[in-house]
Amino acid sequence: MSGFVDEAQLNVRGGDGGAGCVAFRREGPVVLGGPNGGDGGRGGDVWLVADRNVASLLAFRDHPHRRATNGVHGRGKDLHGKRGESIDVAVPEGTVITDLYSGELLADLAGHGDRWRAAAGGRGGRGNAKFLSNKRRAPSFAEQGEHGEERWLKLELKLMADVALVGFPNVGKSTLISVISAAKPKIADYPFTTLEPNLGVVRLDEHTEFVVADIPGLIEGAAEGRGLGHRFLRHIERARVLCLLVDLSAAAEVAPTEQQRVLLAELEQYEPALLDRPRLVVGTKADAAAEADWGGERISAATGQGVRELVGRMASLVHEARQAEPEHDGVVIIRPEVEGAAVERVGANEFRVTGRQVERAVALNDVTTPDALSYIDHQLGRLGVPKLLARAGATDGDVVWVGDFSFEYRQDG
Repeated sequence: MSGFVDEAQLNVRGGDGGAGCVAFRREGPVVLGGPNGGDGGRGGDVWLVADRNVASLLAFRDHPHRRATNGVHGRGKDLHGKRGESIDVAVPEGTVITDLYSGELLADLAGHGDRWRAAAGGRGGRGNAKFLSNKRRAPSFAEQGEHGEERWLKLELKLMADVALVGFPNVGKSTLISVISAAKPKIADYPFTTLEPNLGVVRLDEHTEFVVADIPGLIEGAAEGRGLGHRFLRHIERARVLCLLVDLSAAAEVAPTEQQRVLLAELEQYEPALLDRPRLVVGTKADAAAEADWGGERISAATGQGVRELVGRMASLVHEARQAEPEHDGVVIIRPEVEGAAVERVGANEFRVTGRQVERAVALNDVTTPDALSYIDHQLGRLGVPKLLARAGATDGDVVWVGDFSFEYRQDG
């Protein structure tokens, strides 16, 4: 069963980097010449991209995993591995992305083409040719590739509409949007006919058009979770203009003025700033109106009464709102990569050292050779790891973990 989906969970994983290669040239009678092992290729990235042609988050409901491809391993003769393919994952305009577990805001892809790197591919490992030095003439080790980033995200869609139609169930929102646009929503004479927002484009002429959203009906208590409307209140947040519709017909169970009061109260409780938006308050079903006094504007979508004038007022308010607001860019939060190292005690006699540079220093294909161990020891000393461990209370014989690699701590001197 398909439909409108405005919340989804998504697992993204960047491709793993390819491993570096250990290789040596053959130079005539010399079996092992200089090192010529190539680097591994970087893993592909996963990007989320706002696309105006995508209407909902339905694609992630049954298939929540997206993964880029791995980098290729390096080879001899200084041949570097090919980089993994990055992938673009299309999401609707107005998609807000947060960390599934912490709730931290990560990106807000408001406009078509806005993009955010959701998972970076792992760096490729360096081949042994990169470890050649005056002291190390025949390095017999290379680096493994890094694992790509992996994370769970929460995607939440907030519709990008110029006008939001807000009202009680069965007030005539669907009928109105079907009359003023090309949208064809489901219409019936019972509450909660609209189970998902409908979007319609209203075009007055070649220079004037705007998007209207038919928001499922609100009832008193919607902001606290009653009825269906609370699920869709978020879609009102980005509307430039609010159009409150109240039922004037004799069949309405709530008086028009009371409907207006409830709607404004629910909007205020959900987001007080919504009351500062330009808004229209319109009485619907004027052709079946009761005799009760209503001093506001009246329309009838069924007969067309007042509809043309209403659309004109909507267009004017939308134009004014567009002129008043600054150009909106998608918000993408970029945090600098943490440099250096950190130490934490993970047991009575165990410590874990974290930090990308530290983990990269021990990510070698073969850590059993003296050459490789000497390199690791030098790199950890350069990064200040021995001093950090001593400061954290490490003593001789304690186990120190860096990634999947462990060693016994020995105090210098």
